[in-house]
Amino acid sequence: MAAADNAVTRPADARPAASDARPAASDARLAEAVARLADEPADHRFKALPPDTAASGTTLGELAAERRSLFTGGFTTPVLALSAERLEHNLALLADYTRRHGLTFAPHSKTHMAPQVIARQRAHGSWGITLAVPHQVRVARAFGVRRIFLANELVDAAALRWLAAELDADPDFRFLCYVDSPQGVALMDEALRAAGARRPLDVVVELGAGDGARSGARTEAECAALADAVAATGTLRLVGVAGYEGEVPDATLESVAAWLERLTALAVAFDTAGRFAGLDEIVVSAGGSAWFDAVADAFARLPTLSAPALKLLRSGAYVSHDDGHYRDVTPFNRHPEEGGLQAAFTLWTQVVSRPEAGLAFANAGKRDAPYDLALPVPRVVRGADGTERSAQGVTLTALSDQHTWLRVEEGVTLEVGEWIGLALSHPCTTFDKWQAIPVADADGTVVEVIRTFF
Repeated sequence: MAAADNAVTRPADARPAASDARPAASDARLAEAVARLADEPADHRFKALPPDTAASGTTLGELAAERRSLFTGGFTTPVLALSAERLEHNLALLADYTRRHGLTFAPHSKTHMAPQVIARQRAHGSWGITLAVPHQVRVARAFGVRRIFLANELVDAAALRWLAAELDADPDFRFLCYVDSPQGVALMDEALRAAGARRPLDVVVELGAGDGARSGARTEAECAALADAVAATGTLRLVGVAGYEGEVPDATLESVAAWLERLTALAVAFDTAGRFAGLDEIVVSAGGSAWFDAVADAFARLPTLSAPALKLLRSGAYVSHDDGHYRDVTPFNRHPEEGGLQAAFTLWTQVVSRPEAGLAFANAGKRDAPYDLALPVPRVVRGADGTERSAQGVTLTALSDQHTWLRVEEGVTLEVGEWIGLALSHPCTTFDKWQAIPVADADGTVVEVIRTFF
C-alpha cells in the first residue's frame, strides 16, 4: 500500500471523533467470547468437517491446530474454503483506506455474522459494526460487541424491550438505528415507554435514495418532520443522518454523488437548526461496497459542524470480496492506485457423475453456493494425484439443491472423483450457507475454522 499512501492525501479535517478511543475492556470481552468458540465439538452439525473428528471428540480449535490439508485431511465435499492470506489482505486494505480518507469504519457484519471476523475487524481499528435485524444484534451482544449501528428502523416491540434492557444494563453499550417514518417513531416511543427504558435510544434520520428505492424518507421536508417527531418523544435522541447510496436508482457516479451531497446538506441544515445541540459528536453515515469512494469524497467536503462529525462508513462485502458482482463494481476499479480487493472464497465440489458425453454433475448445489447474483464459475480442476489444471472448457449451467450441472466441451477431460474449485459471486449469500468455514493457507493447510451465526 506504499504507493497508495503516497498517491492519496488525507483530508485536513480528518480528525478522529470523540468515540474513536479503543475500549480495551470491551475488546477483551470480545476476545474471550471468541476464544470459547474453539471449544465447540467439530461434529456432524458442520458441513464438510472431517468425520473422524466427531469420533475422537476433536474441537474446532483442536482441528485448526492439527493443520490438516483441506484436500487430504479428511474434509468432505462440498467444502467452502476461505483464503487466510486474502482475508487478511482485504481486512487491512479497507482499514487503511478508511484511515487515509478520514472515515470511521463500522463494517456491515450481516455479510459474515462471524464473531472471529468481527474481532479481526476490531483489531484493524473498526469503530464497531453495522447490522440489519434484531437477531444479529443479539448475536453481537452475546459476544460483547460494544458499538452497533442498525441500518434499519426498529419497530418490533419485543426487540425494543430487549434492547432497552441491554442499554440500561450496560452504560458503555452504544446503539444507533434508523428512523424513516412517523409511524415508526411512534411505535418505537410506545414500546420503549412500555419497557420503562431509562436511556434514550439514539437514532439517525434515514434519507431515502430516491423514488422506487428502498427505505428512507424521500424528501428533506419529510426528514425534518421526522426530526420533529423524534424530538417530541422522551425515549429517542436524534444524533445524525444516514442512508445507503447503493439504492440510488440506476446509479452512476454522478447520481450517487448528487445524493450524497443531499445527505451532507441535510446534516448541515439540521445542525444549523439546532437539532444536534448538546451532542459530543454528529453521525453522518453511508457506504456500501460499490461507491465508498464517492462517500469518502462527499464526506471530505462536509463543513465543520457544531460537534465533531462521526463520518461512518458501513461497507461489508469487502471481507471476502468475490469473483463476480463485487469484482465488477468495486471502487478500486476506478482507483487502482489505492490497491485492490481479492476474492477469498473457493467452493470445492467433487464430480460424482458423467452420465453422458458433454455432461457432468458435481455434488454442490443451492444449499452450498450463492446463485442470487450469478452462478458460480469453475476455475480449477484438482486431479486424484493432487495436480491442478485450468477448468477451461467446463461451464456451470445450473444448480439443483445438491447438484452442480456442468457442460464439458469435447476433448476436455473431467473424471468422476476429481475436485472442481468454483469461483463465487455475492459474499453475503455465501457465508450464510455455512456454519463452519475452514480457513486455509495458500498451500491448502487449514489454520482456522470460522463459525457463523445466521
